[in-house]
Amino acid sequence: MKIDGACHCGNIAFEAEVDPETVRICHCTDCQTFSGSLFRANVQASGETFRLIRGMPKIYIKTADSGTKRAQAFCPDCGTGLWATSPTDPTSYGLRVGTITQRATFRPTHQIWCQSELPWTSEVGAVERRDRA
Repeated sequence: MKIDGACHCGNIAFEAEVDPETVRICHCTDCQTFSGSLFRANVQASGETFRLIRGMPKIYIKTADSGTKRAQAFCPDCGTGLWATSPTDPTSYGLRVGTITQRATFRPTHQIWCQSELPWTSEVGAVERRDRA
């Protein structure tokens, strides 16, 4: 599936081909911290199809507990997290679903790092809902 996306301010834009079956939710503490939320939803894109259309992200190299390094790309102007990839020779990109124009078509197929899931995450569906604030 061909997708396009951008950061909140629009200064950085990208396009790629993704497989909707690779959408996952990550509950790791890094994803919670990076997103400022309960979890982060990602979809995989091949490095061969990923293309930066506009702008230049700032890159932060995060070393995981395992020692694996990941390049975290974000907009230096608005701070939107955009993707994660290998710091050298990227062959795939973990695109942040919230930055993709076609995000409403995606449904997660699995969840990872569930041992870090916040204990009330499963209760969100029961919280009072409003269409607007």
